[in-house]
Amino acid sequence: MSTAFWGHRMDDVATTPVEDSFHVYDTTLRDGAQQEGLAFSVADKLAVAAHLDQLGVGFIEGGWPGANPKDTEFFRRARTELDLVHAQLAAFGATRRPGVKAADDPQVGALRDSGASVVTLVAKSHDRHVELALRTTLDENLAMVRDTVEHLRAEGRRVFLDAEHFFDGYASNPAYALEVLRTAMTAGADVAVLCDTNGGRLPDEVGEVVQAVRDATGARLGIHCHNDAGCAVANSLAAVDAGVTHVQGTLNGYGERTGNADILTVVANLELKRGRQVLPEGRLREATRITHAVSELANVPPYSRQPYVGASAFAHKAGLHASAIRVDPMLYQHEEPEAVGNDMRMLVSDMAGRASIELKGRELGYDLAGDTELLTRITDKVKDLESKGYTFEAADASFELLLRAEVDGARPDFFQVESWRVIVDAHGDADGGVTSAAAEATVKVRAGGERIVAVGEGNGPVNALDHALRTALSRAYPELSKLQLIDYRVRIVDAAHGTDAVTRVLVETSDGETSWETVGVHPNIIEASWEALLDAVTYGLLRHRGTLT
Repeated sequence: MSTAFWGHRMDDVATTPVEDSFHVYDTTLRDGAQQEGLAFSVADKLAVAAHLDQLGVGFIEGGWPGANPKDTEFFRRARTELDLVHAQLAAFGATRRPGVKAADDPQVGALRDSGASVVTLVAKSHDRHVELALRTTLDENLAMVRDTVEHLRAEGRRVFLDAEHFFDGYASNPAYALEVLRTAMTAGADVAVLCDTNGGRLPDEVGEVVQAVRDATGARLGIHCHNDAGCAVANSLAAVDAGVTHVQGTLNGYGERTGNADILTVVANLELKRGRQVLPEGRLREATRITHAVSELANVPPYSRQPYVGASAFAHKAGLHASAIRVDPMLYQHEEPEAVGNDMRMLVSDMAGRASIELKGRELGYDLAGDTELLTRITDKVKDLESKGYTFEAADASFELLLRAEVDGARPDFFQVESWRVIVDAHGDADGGVTSAAAEATVKVRAGGERIVAVGEGNGPVNALDHALRTALSRAYPELSKLQLIDYRVRIVDAAHGTDAVTRVLVETSDGETSWETVGVHPNIIEASWEALLDAVTYGLLRHRGTLT
């Protein structure tokens, strides 16, 4: 038998070092990947694992080798492509099948062959699931747990046991649920993880059961919570308070149905609220960066209201709040945003007072303190524009252009628009439908000392305008080739007016390094879009010409 495995020496398994006293166990790549609409490629999984290691989690559950080719390939490539510093990879799988020796079960063999030094076994701990889902006896299920754990331990693997449906099983037949845990621990499992698989338990129930199980078994316990009742994080914290030392969760709360416990929220609460160091020193400050990086890989938009790491987690809108924050930011914040790598943001809206504008100006690099007349003028203008449908809290770039115009007395003047027009050419079929439609835009501008006429084509009028504008300006400003419109959102501001309603358009633009949002408002959706596009290009030129404050 080999004495070493990929990423972890066998002689480490037999000891419990100080840093092993509390486990942060991430299952984004396995349980999180079961979220509707989420699909990681093998390359994505390797990249996510690298980010999780940078966060400093102790264990990364890479998937279920043998159950699907993608997870098998992940573990194969991980041996040479992952250089983990903080984390160990764990392979997830089930106990052997009824009536088969663990050594002969192909699924157990795939766990051995994965190269992972840690194996997390899922086992039935609910008597009804044993009889109805596994279609075997309660005694055979215990034998399956015992044989599989003993076999993997004999092969040098460290074993964690996920007791599936434990809380429901404990409510149904506590004696049997406890016996499953005792069997696993006697066979050599290091941790018995209590799973709220259906996600329906409440914190007081979880705490009581964890305490009872500790008293009855003396086992090292873990917790795995789903969020169906909205209590996954609270349940995880209640379990820690009751004595568990192994917490499972997923980044951003990914997972099937309503998701899993958000591991970042759990960890931030443990470190910042409970004073427990559960990640390596300084790693929590990487949380916001990592959660957004993984959101990109998952192709799931970041949730702005996510605790701690969301874009709105430390955003302030009301004028009353702003006045207090100007004195001391902690008057309206429960933690320092820097602790999780986030930032405080001031939102400019029709609720803004002079204090909000002053703080937002300071955030953008403008010292407006003491200039009461200027602050009043900007505040009044913001409120007037927002009453007409503008929203600056979601369009910082447009607000900065407005601010610069008021402070400097003029808007940045990189180019002048002489005129523009859009033509949409649609052809109908015999049934009255549209068989094809093409958009063409013509833009006439003055830039770099010359008059330029440019034509752009697109799959719609806004796309055509975007192409025409950047084509026209590219001779004078070649850096515009880096700009790309990455999001376009439309909202009808006063729907009661029907087709005559005012339209608000928000455009997000990227230069490959960062992105910014601009806003346009007009009864004509094309006019509103054009206004947002002009702001987007102007702000992009400010960035690349080095003239942003």
